[in-house]
Amino acid sequence: MAHLTGMEPQPRPRIRHNDYSPLTPPPIGEWTPTLSASVVIPAHGGQHRLDLTLAALAAQTYPAHLIEVIVVDDRSDPPLRLPDLRPDNTRVVVVPPGGWGAGHAMNAGIAAAEGEIVQRLDADMVISREHLEALFRWHHLTDYLVTIGGKKFAEEPALTPAQVHEAVRHGSPEDLFDPSALVSSSTEETIRRLDGLRASKNPYQVCTGPTVSLRRALLDDVRGFDPEVGRGQDTEFAYRLAQAGAVFVPDMEARAVHLGLPAQRGEHGKSIVRLVETHLAHRVPLRRDLRKEPGRRWLVPYVEVVFDVTGADERAIVAAVDAVLRGTLTDVVVTLAGPWSSLDGGRRWAPGTGAFDLALVKAAFGHDARVRFADQAAPTAAPVPFRYTAPVGSPPAPALLERAVKAMLEERIGLLVLDLPGGGTATLERTEAVARARRLAAPGEDPAGVIAQTHGVRHAAASEFETPPAAAAKPAVPQAAPKSTPPNAGKPQATASPKPAAAQAPRPEAAAPRRRGLFRRS
Repeated sequence: MAHLTGMEPQPRPRIRHNDYSPLTPPPIGEWTPTLSASVVIPAHGGQHRLDLTLAALAAQTYPAHLIEVIVVDDRSDPPLRLPDLRPDNTRVVVVPPGGWGAGHAMNAGIAAAEGEIVQRLDADMVISREHLEALFRWHHLTDYLVTIGGKKFAEEPALTPAQVHEAVRHGSPEDLFDPSALVSSSTEETIRRLDGLRASKNPYQVCTGPTVSLRRALLDDVRGFDPEVGRGQDTEFAYRLAQAGAVFVPDMEARAVHLGLPAQRGEHGKSIVRLVETHLAHRVPLRRDLRKEPGRRWLVPYVEVVFDVTGADERAIVAAVDAVLRGTLTDVVVTLAGPWSSLDGGRRWAPGTGAFDLALVKAAFGHDARVRFADQAAPTAAPVPFRYTAPVGSPPAPALLERAVKAMLEERIGLLVLDLPGGGTATLERTEAVARARRLAAPGEDPAGVIAQTHGVRHAAASEFETPPAAAAKPAVPQAAPKSTPPNAGKPQATASPKPAAAQAPRPEAAAPRRRGLFRRS
């Protein structure tokens, strides 16, 4: 199946947050699709339900010559087979050794796919005839969207593939099911409540499968699914798409019925939820409700702190790292950017040289998983959702990261530029905003200008965020005057130490120098 280039809109629309309102998709049936698509279906057993899914796919309004269907057999016993009633360009691939589960199977299907659009579809879905067309029309508008189809749940009635194909072809797949037995999904309820996700702060959370599509280039940016996530892999995958700057678009014209009720309602529902939350706790830092134990270390940290240590003194570097690790926000990682690759582990470095200082720092923090060494920082902090960058001589105050991140979340801004007391600036970036800006910025354009359009930029003094939250909120307690003269008035008394002042006046800030570029577009 040949790759088709499709339409490349120029310029890309600059969508603010997840408000895709500026996009107007063509009405179903009134446009001409051009993008090729691969429908990837991971499956383990369930031959009969797969037959029904393929029967529905054989009746789609999206042009058949633009579609390929890849069924990924995750070691079914007996092996899955292709039924007679199926789309013309359908094939089965078997998962390679070394893994199992939906994520591993999806990666195998993606590797075999040739379409410009990749559609992830469960093997127990009966989709409406316009399902693929409804989702794919959005991808013809721009290339950084993730489209989500609607679904209802139903216990599987006695159906044949021919019955499903006929009902879908005539536009009435719901007629196959008892309307009173159809169960709405919580995903659809969330989508309606948040204005089609336009008002959602974390739209990736509703991307739970089993029908999601995106352009191949966006998929390649996040390198597919995490095969180690046995449950919750769709949400974890969507989180990384969000950090890559994606916009999530639900389209309820893409109707579907999921055969079988949600797994969470089954006998082992609570156990499944616990497994999902365990995976997400390590991989989705924005789920702060899952990270209530401050002493634990997580796979993906909440904030990355970057110091350029090129030419810096060893004591200054150590002091900066220690300042971050002692802060009130413990869910952090520190990246020290410098010429580490120039160090030769088998060579003795002379004291007083820059290489000697780097070697000392490497010896001090080389065994601390919270400290990373890189010749240069990566273009974005992904999958870490925030990155703080400051001069090594101006490490953040203990409460700064915690308070600044909180402000960014409350104000929904993408970039916070902080004027430092001694001069210069530091920046706190939201990864999704930086990634989207890098995707949308024209050649030579400052990404900060794009962030201002898509997420917002704020400038402030660093001192605004230096007071710990508890101390900042606690009012001064005045001393109460005695109501009467104590009985032993006039006798020598032990003098109590005076209470400290509630707060000191902030130091006057130094005049901010002229700002240079905030970050590179490498």
